[in-house]
Amino acid sequence: MAKQGKQFYLAHEFAERAGVTVRTLHHYDRLGLLKPAAYTETGYRLYGESELTRLEQIVALKFVGFPLKQITSLLDQGTLDLPATLRFQRQIVEEKRRRLDQALQAIVQAEEMLVSESAGRWEALKKIIEVIEMQEKWDWVKQYYTKEQLDELAKRGTPERMEHGQQAWAELIHDVQASLGEDPAGEKAQALAARWQALIDEFTGGNLEIRQNLERLYADRANWPAEPRPMVPEEVMEFIQKSMAAKKRR
Repeated sequence: MAKQGKQFYLAHEFAERAGVTVRTLHHYDRLGLLKPAAYTETGYRLYGESELTRLEQIVALKFVGFPLKQITSLLDQGTLDLPATLRFQRQIVEEKRRRLDQALQAIVQAEEMLVSESAGRWEALKKIIEVIEMQEKWDWVKQYYTKEQLDELAKRGTPERMEHGQQAWAELIHDVQASLGEDPAGEKAQALAARWQALIDEFTGGNLEIRQNLERLYADRANWPAEPRPMVPEEVMEFIQKSMAAKKRR
């Protein structure tokens, strides 16, 4: 059906051409996610090329894990041209693939550990849980960084370095908790602060803007979600901040 120089299709025709069901179109219409372009005189829905573009965006974002409510908000922020939309989707899928690859690697390592009997069932499964939990935490933390900064961090964030960093931070936090009664200006506290600074430098790679956004993340602790939460107790942060302040006063 041609209308104002454009080709439109009834819902069942559009659904067949687009590879979805009429029921899906009706559902998206009720949600305000995909509205028809127009209606016939008798009230039947009409869809065209613009609706096909939006439907492709919906299907792609739904595939990579976005809930429908968030997709509605995302798409209503502004209309991207098709090349920009596809580029955005490719970046999301690549990130999802990277995360799946890391989870797959953890599962393979767990299988190898069980076969070689180098670890028990508990330790093997714990390895998988740690990798997935780390990914969930990273998903939330990403909002504090720009895409360019995330790309830089991703290049350095190999599974081996992530595992090393996670272990190093856990050991350091444990050591700080055991030293909370120390003088922040004392030798032991200053050594802990130096280790803390070294790990931060390793994470930021000397990028001042990444460092500033990391500081912004921790300054926003009041707005952190209950889960997943970066595992740095408040008393540890306060002790390290006092130790670093004492160093500056020297």
